[in-house]
Amino acid sequence: MIADKSKFIPRICYEIFVRSFCDSNGDGIGDLQGIISKLDYLAELGIEALWLTPIHPSPSYHKYDVTDYYSIEPEYGTLDDFRMLLREAHNRNIQVYLDLIINHTSTLHPWFAEARKSRDNVFRNFYWWMTPPQIESLGISKRETSDDSQVVYPWHDNPEDQEKYYGLFFKGMPDLNYHSEELRHELEKIIRFWLVEVGVDGFRLDAARHIYPDWEKEESIGFWDYFSRLVKDVKPEAFTVAEVWAETEEVAPYFKYLNATFHFDLSFALQRIVLHEKDEAMIEKLLDSYALFEKYNPLFIDAIMLTNHDQDRIGSVVGNNKDKIKLAASILLTLPGQPYIYYGEEIGMLGTKPDPYIREPFLWSEDEENHSENTHWIDAQFSTNQTIMPLVEQKRDAASIYNHYHFLISLRKTEPALCQIFAPNLHRVCLHDDQLLAYFRPHVDKSLVIIHNLSGYPKHIDLPEDKADFRNVLFSSDLSHSDGFINATLAPYSSLILSAI
Repeated sequence: MIADKSKFIPRICYEIFVRSFCDSNGDGIGDLQGIISKLDYLAELGIEALWLTPIHPSPSYHKYDVTDYYSIEPEYGTLDDFRMLLREAHNRNIQVYLDLIINHTSTLHPWFAEARKSRDNVFRNFYWWMTPPQIESLGISKRETSDDSQVVYPWHDNPEDQEKYYGLFFKGMPDLNYHSEELRHELEKIIRFWLVEVGVDGFRLDAARHIYPDWEKEESIGFWDYFSRLVKDVKPEAFTVAEVWAETEEVAPYFKYLNATFHFDLSFALQRIVLHEKDEAMIEKLLDSYALFEKYNPLFIDAIMLTNHDQDRIGSVVGNNKDKIKLAASILLTLPGQPYIYYGEEIGMLGTKPDPYIREPFLWSEDEENHSENTHWIDAQFSTNQTIMPLVEQKRDAASIYNHYHFLISLRKTEPALCQIFAPNLHRVCLHDDQLLAYFRPHVDKSLVIIHNLSGYPKHIDLPEDKADFRNVLFSSDLSHSDGFINATLAPYSSLILSAI
């Protein structure tokens, strides 16, 4: 159930919002064949695993309200298309993780359609039901909003029913109740189907901290013990990465049963320091989090990211400042952990909430009339040919965001100090300036010093005495270092990777 060092763990992962990525049939909607057509692109970029947002049938554009766990959304393709995607991805040494939505279903799922018919229905106990007096007596009629749910009143009416049903995220998404043994049996069949019969490599686990409602919050972690044992029995090498959108202290216990969790505290810290141009003891906080994670799992995997499909895009966070977009990528791709790149970050896509506008079409080309591979299910407001350069043009521009990502990903995969995932190798390098972020990545083969200038001004770099030999430049976004680290300055918003001479 916990990662084995002998098993290949992808070092660079990529999140695809399927509807927006690539259109293969001209209907304007991204699909599985579109992803297949771009596997060579992803392999060239250096991607080793794909996290696909939900691909099951669903009434919504985002598909996080499932109506059938065994099928593919017809707009995206067929199960045969998905099997082809798996084969072609595996041929390129790319793993595929399925977004598994087991906190809730759609109200249109057959289970709920039956459950809402009467209190005596056999599917009633698949969901949470209470009368208003019961809800009031427990004091759970309303809740405080959280980063992952803005719903204040999570109990919803079922017409002509004395009981209400619980739906944390939306009235169209009723929460599942895993006190039901019958429901657990159904979950076991779903997991076996996708891991064994279809052959996915693992799961991204949605809303992992909400498997049980707030009033039974302590039950959620225990559920993942059950879940991880089930996965291990079915497919021991399957990978699990969980969305636990919470502070580090709450996240840590989930490592006891799952391979990885997304590091939201780090995500928001990265956004803040690049935006405000000032470090906030990020390395010390990271080291504290590692110590906490390690208590629950010595082989924890820190899933790191700039943003995902629920957050304003990093490009918009920094005001479409290309240098800051590159700086954010430089920090992400030189820190320990397993980085996840949100589709389009590598070309500087933009977007702020509401959610559809942080999930706009990937810009493959400048062809706005025929759209070609570009999806057009939504009229993009942020990522357009007027605001960002399409991929086809960025590939030709040596100074593009794409080529910045491409080089750093390659370096991360080839430098042992950068690609270490287990037992994160990280130490602070003190440069006595909170607008300089510097750290040491020790490794028995070759250690590295990484320095980022967070400010809009050139900075003098005075390396500490024990790092004085680190003058060989492996990478610099400051062109003055093309002949080596000679002038001991770093240009605004630039990054530098040094090895010992």
